[in-house]
Amino acid sequence: MAKKSMVAREVKRQKLVEKFAAKRAALKEIISDQGKPMEERFRASLALAKLPRNSSATRLHNRCQLTGRPHAYYRKLKVSRIMLRELGSNGQIPGMVKSSW
Repeated sequence: MAKKSMVAREVKRQKLVEKFAAKRAALKEIISDQGKPMEERFRASLALAKLPRNSSATRLHNRCQLTGRPHAYYRKLKVSRIMLRELGSNGQIPGMVKSSW
């Protein structure tokens, strides 16, 4: 089980990303528009820099929804390899069968 503070930090980051997503997208659109004057694009880049760092989507880290483990994460199922094996052995993942030979 991951530390509760790390899981809480990740939840906080997710909320910030959702809150500022539209604002970040609008500023990035202004910055990348070559038709706009240089001063306006520069002001937009300064405004983007003033937004919280944790509002950037690249700061997010995938974590297992059951244990909070940050490594060996399967995106499709949103669980770590350990929980994937355990859930598969218990028959809780449809179509997954424990192999034995």
